[in-house]
Amino acid sequence: MNIRRLSWQNLISNPLNTALSLLLMTFGVGVISLLLLLNNQIEQQLKSNLRGIDMVVGAKGSPLQLILSSIYHIDNPTGNISYEEANTINKNPLVDFTIPLSFGDSYNGYRIVGTTHQYPELYEVTLKEGNLWSKSLEVVVGSRVAKNNQLKLGDTFYGTHGLVDGGHVHDDYAYEVVGILDPSYSALDQLILTNTQSVWKVHTHQTIEDNHDHQNCDHDHDHDHHLDDTSDDLSIPEDAMITAMLVKFKNPIGFIQIPRKINETTNLQAALPALEISRLTALLGFGVQTINSIAFIIIVVSGLSIFISLYNSLKRRRYELALMRVHGATKWQLVKLILLEGMTLSLVGTILGLLSSRLILVLMSLFVEQKYAFDSFQFYVISEELWLLPIALLIGFGASLIPTILVYNVNIPKTLSNA
Repeated sequence: MNIRRLSWQNLISNPLNTALSLLLMTFGVGVISLLLLLNNQIEQQLKSNLRGIDMVVGAKGSPLQLILSSIYHIDNPTGNISYEEANTINKNPLVDFTIPLSFGDSYNGYRIVGTTHQYPELYEVTLKEGNLWSKSLEVVVGSRVAKNNQLKLGDTFYGTHGLVDGGHVHDDYAYEVVGILDPSYSALDQLILTNTQSVWKVHTHQTIEDNHDHQNCDHDHDHDHHLDDTSDDLSIPEDAMITAMLVKFKNPIGFIQIPRKINETTNLQAALPALEISRLTALLGFGVQTINSIAFIIIVVSGLSIFISLYNSLKRRRYELALMRVHGATKWQLVKLILLEGMTLSLVGTILGLLSSRLILVLMSLFVEQKYAFDSFQFYVISEELWLLPIALLIGFGASLIPTILVYNVNIPKTLSNA
């Protein structure tokens, strides 16, 4: 007697109850799986974009806003700060290096960031085509920027004031694309990089003579001239402003001394990315746990649905099961039959749930605005999902337990006589 085949035939003979049980199990597992994938993706993106940056210095305001705007480029900056004042941080012996960031303009919604060559080097991103900028108004574009705007080497464009479309167009200053970055699955994929002097030039309307004999700096922590990775002979304006400065410490003592000193004795704000991101993930984790709890309740309800389905099926099939006993089936074969039905529903529902979560991620990438879509998907089962299958199977086993006991104790003469 083929118990596996018989259990499958019993399931497909009652499609409505089977479909309802599968739908509930699929929905519960799918919701939890989707949240785990999204949470894992967000945590990976948050950690990968930090790149060892220990501190961000910017204008007074929300520390989290400063981190989100300067490292992840997903929020508005807190304001501008004096470059001269911020650059004094380099004189501290506990500081390893600093990277200035200046932004305020965009192109089709993608931020134009004034910085140094050390910024792309920090992310270890390589060039797909071209070279890094060597003078003002030369830009290197991220992979997603180039793809979505169909930019190639030699193309020119004008920046728009503000970080969204609709602002004033700086049509007196054309940026030229001299490099395109390889995909790095970081914030750099969505940025347009140039030197800091370009940002100053556009906003102060300076006319600058290019000095092509000027040598690039070697980034060997030359703190006094760390903006000189451009061939423009551009002096730093007296009131030069930048948006933020990324700071790396030489040792852990910097975490204790420097942020407090900056916050208490200057007009600047020092924010620690690791601290702010841990707070953010804690808030996200609370929301994920709440939704996971709701999804787990749905899985339990699906187990109840499986129990009801098996119980009703058992009531209809009492005579059939009694006949199977008469024709030689043992009690344990009937027990195996009921358990297989419950476990099959749980197993198939779990697999469909895991597949549906991946399908939803793909659909999100198609319908969400391109620059906010995910760059990579985890189609493999992550470690956090491994507990879903045993829990689903346990629920299926529990739902099958009472019908199994009833099958084991079936009274053959009474069942046949009442048929």
